[in-house]
Amino acid sequence: MARKFFGTDGIRGETNTGNMTPEIAMRVAQAAGEYFRRGDHRHRVVIGKDTRLSGYMMEAALVAGFTSVGMDVIQTGPLPTPAVALLTKEMRADLGVMISASHNPYRDNGIKLFGPDGFKLSDETELAIEQGIVSEPALVPAAEIGRARRIEDSRGRYIHALKQSVSDETRFDSLKVVVDCANGAAYQVAPSAIWELGAEIITLGVTPNGTNINDGVGSTSLDAIKRTVVEEGADIGIALDGDADRLIVIDEKGEAVDGDQIMGLIATRMAEKQALRGGGVVATVMSNLGLERYLDSKNLRLERTQVGDRYVLERMKTGGFNIGGEQSGHMILLDHATTGDGTVAALRVLASLVNSGKPASEVLHVFEKVPQLLKNVRYEGGRPLDKDSVQTAIADAEKALDGKGRLVIRPSGTEPVIRVMAEGDDADQVETVVDQICDAVKAAG
Repeated sequence: MARKFFGTDGIRGETNTGNMTPEIAMRVAQAAGEYFRRGDHRHRVVIGKDTRLSGYMMEAALVAGFTSVGMDVIQTGPLPTPAVALLTKEMRADLGVMISASHNPYRDNGIKLFGPDGFKLSDETELAIEQGIVSEPALVPAAEIGRARRIEDSRGRYIHALKQSVSDETRFDSLKVVVDCANGAAYQVAPSAIWELGAEIITLGVTPNGTNINDGVGSTSLDAIKRTVVEEGADIGIALDGDADRLIVIDEKGEAVDGDQIMGLIATRMAEKQALRGGGVVATVMSNLGLERYLDSKNLRLERTQVGDRYVLERMKTGGFNIGGEQSGHMILLDHATTGDGTVAALRVLASLVNSGKPASEVLHVFEKVPQLLKNVRYEGGRPLDKDSVQTAIADAEKALDGKGRLVIRPSGTEPVIRVMAEGDDADQVETVVDQICDAVKAAG
């Protein structure tokens, strides 16, 4: 069945248009509340948000929806996505909701839902909720309307959980760390947790005003943190996104370290301690071939899934893995979180840095990246990937790269765009095959 509301990561869009209006938010809450109202206990939902101006509006609409179908609401205020997932499980809630559009600009917002186990909902559950959104809500009698309350210790609870993700002996007293919170959900908790573990902190992106989230700061805008790390003589930089489920690291030279390198580092450190499960790492088809070769050299394997952290998590759960993630910096460490947690991953990186006694540039760049090129091709209509000319170009590219690289072709799920990615040992050859496929798609579209 085609999905009308939910995408690969909840419901997302420009605020006050399409599916991201207060009316839709209330209907989502009513449908989700009705779905999760099972059993005779008092039902509750945890609602967190990032720092977007529209968060106030969407939160109020969700509260109205949930209470109208008899669910009590616990509001946390601004808090990272993984913290909401954690509190949902810890507080024995039936459901968790995060109001965020992650790394998108402030004009966008989104609704992410978590089940009572702290994991994102399955496709089947989301489809069932979609059916409820377009149906009449089952409003409860006046005496059964839910109550709403705001808890004041949510940040403290999460900071405690963050510190529990590293050993009791771990301290960061020797480190000078730049922490960029993207003016987003982690602007209080991430610097606090790292400071409480002893590090000297320099902060960026910790003055949210409702419209500056991800604006020139954070994991998708690295110029400011690169410059600050070098100017301040810091040991390392930590860049999170708007809802703090992603991490990009900056070494002491101002060079960015992506999710592939971070996963490689954490996985090998855990393997040395015999704490790595599943025999390797789960990542998407976009992860660099260099990571695969590096893990193979350590007798570990890389399992690939389609793009999207939910698919990474599904494979982790079925295969018994405890590390997975995406090149973009979305990392899932299942021993400590049920979804991607940029701050947990950052603490593991800082612990590795302290334990090594070496500079970040030596510790973090664990493998040589294979030349990789991604281009997007916009088309007018039809199905260009089905055309014989495009299929021939793809077959020629695969033959050219055989044994020396990889090719990934995938259509966008939200716009008429074909994404063409190739990687291989020969950078010129990679560029040639990508351009040939792009030209074929343009001609066919």
